[in-house]
Amino acid sequence: MSRLRCLLANSLWYLSTLPESRRFHRALGNSAAAQEAVLRDILRQNTATVFGRRHGFDAIRSIEDYQRAVPLADYEDFEPYIRLIADGEAMVLTAEPVLLLEPTSGSATASKLIPYTRGLKTQFQRGIAPWMADLFRSMPALLGGQSYWSVTPAARQAERTAGGIPVGFEDDSDYLGGFKGWLVRATQAVPAEVKQVRDMDSFWYATLLFLLRSRNLALISVWNPTFLILLCGHLQRWWPQLAGDLARGTLSTPQSLTEPLQTTLTRHLRPDAVRAGEVRAAFADPPNPAAVHQALWPHLRLISCWRDGAAAEPAAELADLFPQATIQGKGLLATEGFVTLPVMAGGCLPALRSHFFEFLPGDGGGFRLLHQLEDGQTYSLVLTTAGGLYRYRLRDLVQVTGFYRSVPRLRFVGREDGIADHFGEKLHEQHVDGALRQSLAEFGLRPAFAMLALDGGPPPAYVLYLEDAAAHEEQLRRCGERFEEHLGDNFHYRYCRDLGQLAPVRVFRITANGRETYLHGCAARGQRLGDVKPRVLHPATGWTKFFDGSMLW
Repeated sequence: MSRLRCLLANSLWYLSTLPESRRFHRALGNSAAAQEAVLRDILRQNTATVFGRRHGFDAIRSIEDYQRAVPLADYEDFEPYIRLIADGEAMVLTAEPVLLLEPTSGSATASKLIPYTRGLKTQFQRGIAPWMADLFRSMPALLGGQSYWSVTPAARQAERTAGGIPVGFEDDSDYLGGFKGWLVRATQAVPAEVKQVRDMDSFWYATLLFLLRSRNLALISVWNPTFLILLCGHLQRWWPQLAGDLARGTLSTPQSLTEPLQTTLTRHLRPDAVRAGEVRAAFADPPNPAAVHQALWPHLRLISCWRDGAAAEPAAELADLFPQATIQGKGLLATEGFVTLPVMAGGCLPALRSHFFEFLPGDGGGFRLLHQLEDGQTYSLVLTTAGGLYRYRLRDLVQVTGFYRSVPRLRFVGREDGIADHFGEKLHEQHVDGALRQSLAEFGLRPAFAMLALDGGPPPAYVLYLEDAAAHEEQLRRCGERFEEHLGDNFHYRYCRDLGQLAPVRVFRITANGRETYLHGCAARGQRLGDVKPRVLHPATGWTKFFDGSMLW
């Protein structure tokens, strides 16, 4: 795609973000009033719904009234209402029609369906607009380039509920909708149809072929940084075949595609002998991945991905693999709502015009509103959205990391339910992450992959899955012993060990492809590949059967 066409489409998108970006920045000046207005609009629009009548929306005059009338809720509390929606009933949670039900992957499984209305899509756009305006304003070079936006393989065939409600978005750009969605698709390096490729090797191959066609790739947006690391790892394996396809304008995936899909994807291709030559030249010398990526995509300026918690290490690896690009951590964006947006000045700001937020402090005190948060404190998020989730416990934890114009910057620190508790051991992901980092540093280990999960035994024990080709077995053994000591700082874990309910931590040495195997293992458990989050502590068992390698003891 020509830079002129990209410049036109991206400039139109940038201009379209400016009105909402200005409203967002004005709202930062009075966050309390902005949040109250969001709640008032949601309640007013949904007074006549089944949920609104049941909870007396018409009598609510204040935030305090709302908190008294509507109890805190989890997904299970909304499930009966969502079943009615799926059966085709209207005016259940929202007065607006439900456009679709979007599946979530949650922490470990894909089991929830979230109603999407026009109002909820508008709330998402209110978060996306100031983020993109900030990006385009801070990095004008993005205007002239193509983008790659998290196209991941479809986990299921298109489906509808018994009441005719579609399940799932067709494409990630559907979050934007209408003209803005068309503008995003106009600059996409990888066509959305690639997500219909079911075979994983063929999916990786087709994605790489379309990315290689782009000389002016400027922005990459993925969720899990490991996804992009694995994708580019296949370049070394396939580059001669990819160069041949580029020269001929063909698509020769490892597994044959269905005829309609092959025809659809090939329609996007044209012979490009010059680009094929550039790919061959990039691999002419003994390939250094960073140099190859820089030669192939010299205009890449930004990679957006998770970079907090367990994603920190792979995000740092991405920075080494793509020295020409800035790695920007994503804000907190869940299927249920748009919570925070990153800004180039640093940190993430709450999308205060998108949803109504409440915060539960860790000390068990009363609810806090956005303007009442304290620096350094950690809170559990509660959302009210235009999609029909009222006082919904998202169970994500955020920490206040300073303020911007009196509005708190929020950093995602983990899941409130990031706890493994099979025998009363109550291992928390944050504690496990700190203990593992400390143990690895002590023995100079830098594993390509690391994760803790329970194995059934006998006897049952937590297994530390490590992939580190350079480590000696004695190093891994001693690291596991020290890690066990650190886990013992948790009273509940130590008590389970003392009772004999758990054996000491075992170490499983992964011999190859730990990250990719983890992704595929999560997909086998029902998660969409693009939604898989890095986990230091995984609540599911049975991972030994997925990884290649052996238990050291």
